[in-house]
Amino acid sequence: MEYVKRPVHQSVYEDIRDQILFGDMAPGQAVTIQGLADTLKAGMTPVREAIRRLTSDGALNMTENRRVSVPVITHNCIEELEFMRKTLEPELARRAVSKIRDAAKEVLRAHDNALNSAISQGDIKGYLTHNYHFHATLYQAAEAPIMTATVDRLWLRFGPSLRVVCGRHGTMNLPDKHADLLAALDRNDATGVHDAMAEDVHQGMIQIREALHATTEPN
Repeated sequence: MEYVKRPVHQSVYEDIRDQILFGDMAPGQAVTIQGLADTLKAGMTPVREAIRRLTSDGALNMTENRRVSVPVITHNCIEELEFMRKTLEPELARRAVSKIRDAAKEVLRAHDNALNSAISQGDIKGYLTHNYHFHATLYQAAEAPIMTATVDRLWLRFGPSLRVVCGRHGTMNLPDKHADLLAALDRNDATGVHDAMAEDVHQGMIQIREALHATTEPN
């Protein structure tokens, strides 16, 4: 198979996106075109375009004075995120049951094994990476592109906060209902898959809420 190189602007966008998703950028962290260009060894134009796209995705905030930063989740944001996640993600998981192929199931198991290894080793970056790809692989199998794209944008909004959760709780205490989900998937149990995902989302949002409370409560 012939290798097709990604366009520079797409590569820069995906690199910055991954930094946001996997906790390399902290909530509230300022972002500059020059800083990202230096870090990525990229030109100013593709970085500027990537920031524009990520701002449109909700992954970055731009203020009236054009300062760009990583969003900080508020209590109101958590309420909306939790409602959207609980509505969409279990439904995507349920829809995937009748459509997912064996190859995708193997990818799910590989990500889950890598995720479990990351948890046991205290590897936060590995946990965040494989947890995201586990969910993304399952949702892609649902063949519901509008819902999947919406969920992906939601993950961009709370990705940096997951890193905060990991820092406070450690990897051993993170929610993981993937084993229950995979067992239900092997049984072609759509309800079981739906319920396991709903519980996974619920537990994750509880920890994000607790981490937010801990960072905002008075000393």
